[in-house]
Amino acid sequence: MNKPIIFLGPSMSTEKAKSIFDAEYRPPAKKGDFLRLGLLSEISMVGLVDGMFMQDYPPTPIEVYQLVAKKNIIVVGAASLGALRAVELERFGMIGIGKIFELYRTGKVNADDEVAVTFDETSYKLQSEAMIDIRFNLFLAEKRGIISTHIRKMLSHVAKKVYFPLRNYNDILDYLVKSTPEYADQFEVFRSYISSNRVSLKELDTIKLIKYIKARYEQLDK
Repeated sequence: MNKPIIFLGPSMSTEKAKSIFDAEYRPPAKKGDFLRLGLLSEISMVGLVDGMFMQDYPPTPIEVYQLVAKKNIIVVGAASLGALRAVELERFGMIGIGKIFELYRTGKVNADDEVAVTFDETSYKLQSEAMIDIRFNLFLAEKRGIISTHIRKMLSHVAKKVYFPLRNYNDILDYLVKSTPEYADQFEVFRSYISSNRVSLKELDTIKLIKYIKARYEQLDK
């Protein structure tokens, strides 16, 4: 049986992904990629994590649906564009994995820019921070007593107002230090914390998707 195909980019490095499961990893999905997959006869599983947002057009829901609708093909989505398409196509058989998928499915998050980032097209290194990851790290920082609820809300509010390609912690914190100097010390505490404690919910969900596909593949391959 052919290896599952997983579209992956900035959400997690291919090297780390391969250490979990040796699938066929492809660059972030763009328009036409799923149509081409539909022409292959020996494909059994496809995972969608990352897709293009600004650099190119992403695969549309209809394009992904055409693959989901085919018999004997399992299509799984998580973390980023994959979570968005899984919510849209769950009723047709696409499988959604992870916390981000659940947040979109339940309506707690509903904007595409929550998962959108910009990245280097060669290395996939992040050039901006996903809003969903900012929220996650703010939640963890508050839970650990690093920041107060008030500071968390201030940071989240300002981050959400920033156009997604420009979102990054230092610029957000610089703005708040200047605009609300009475809280400058607390913002600097968070700056120091996040520099060495950043966690990516998108990466955690990507790991869940890879482990799910690995388990399904090994089951089918028996």
